Amino acid sequence: MAIMRCMRLEQNRSMTVDEFKRWLRIYDDNHDGRISKEEFKEALHSLKMWFGSWKAKQAIEAADSNHNGTIDSPNEIEKLVKFAQKHLHMRIYES
Repeated sequence: MAIMRCMRLEQNRSMTVDEFKRWLRIYDDNHDGRISKEEFKEALHSLKMWFGSWKAKQAIEAADSNHNGTIDSPNEIEKLVKFAQKHLHMRIYES
């Protein structure tokens, strides 16, 4: 099933942390306020990133403090931002 996402980002686009969070919410398909590996994989695929599944797995493992398989706290979002900056080469800055 193909779903059109309303906010598209280019892989090398700069964005604020708030824009990054809004972008993630677009891929929260079940609207539970958490980002799973599968949802983050879809987000990365929207950027046409290679190895999106592997990168999503690495990102979730790095940011998931309580090891429940999802990103669900402000602290974990911060870790995900730092991972995206360092390992996914996304330019994310404070507003």
